[in-house]
Amino acid sequence: MGLSLPAEERALTTLHTIALAADRLGAGGMRLKPLLDGSGLTPADLETPDKLISHAQELRVFANAVKASGDPALGLSLGLRMHVSAYGILGYTMLASRTLRDALNLALAYPTLLGTYFKLSLEEDGDEARLVATGYRYAPELTVFNTELCMTSLLTVVQDLLGHAIAPRYLRLPFRPPLHAQAYADKLDCPVEFCAPAGVLGFDAALLDRPLPLADPVSCHYGLQQCLQLNAQLASGPDVLEQIRQHLNNHLRDSSSLERVASQLHRSARTLRRHLQRMNTSYQRLLDEVRYDKARHLLTQTDLPIYLIAEQLGYSETASFRHAFQRWSGQPPSLYRR
Repeated sequence: MGLSLPAEERALTTLHTIALAADRLGAGGMRLKPLLDGSGLTPADLETPDKLISHAQELRVFANAVKASGDPALGLSLGLRMHVSAYGILGYTMLASRTLRDALNLALAYPTLLGTYFKLSLEEDGDEARLVATGYRYAPELTVFNTELCMTSLLTVVQDLLGHAIAPRYLRLPFRPPLHAQAYADKLDCPVEFCAPAGVLGFDAALLDRPLPLADPVSCHYGLQQCLQLNAQLASGPDVLEQIRQHLNNHLRDSSSLERVASQLHRSARTLRRHLQRMNTSYQRLLDEVRYDKARHLLTQTDLPIYLIAEQLGYSETASFRHAFQRWSGQPPSLYRR
């Protein structure tokens, strides 16, 4: 069931990268079903622009894409197609910024809106500027894919903002040369160095203060306000989930419905339901998660009879608890206790 995900995997992001991968692979004949398999997403979700998903869901789609495409350089290809407009209101606000420096600082101030798995920074050293990516801590098997996607998408964004191609001074990558290393020479017009301490894209510092061709102070101002609102929404999502989880954990016997929980949390059921839908979950799923976690604890750490455990979890009948636990764990509670 994917219960009790680590906190970092409950972080929220938008659908823009998955939508790009679906378009790219769909053009090559790949069907959506294997791409979305195991992610909890449906093809209809990709048609919902304001839907929010977890990083865990996005990583599952990435893993499916790498496996199904058979293209080891997929991260490079997707990054070079990740145009600034793919970042929604953040991308358009960057386009309306005064200079490249302003646009990049805006993006770095909102890493959640970028959907990045890295800590990004902008450094300057004399006539050289560097975009640096560190701190990757997600799926290790996708390190190369995600690093390639991140670094080449940064190059694409810089070029989109300036309105023309640039020749980077270099690209540094924090891993050994992969088997598809030749693809870098084929797709990038710059030297590539491997085994670096971090991902680094180096370019001329003079570009930072170049006025952007689509700069518009009014559009930039209003775009920034929308970025603030969306960032708050993305940041509050996990907090709402944790509030519901915490309440359920303490009041399982009295949490028969979302309406009752909403009342006890002094929120409207409609607002909570909308939050849960945007995070691709439901009240029943959260209730199952909390019940399953508590059931495992009570079965292994106490000698309570199963009928009392069922009562503590809010079940009116022991048989209902037995069926639910069998569905969650694949075995009855009595066997799990052994």
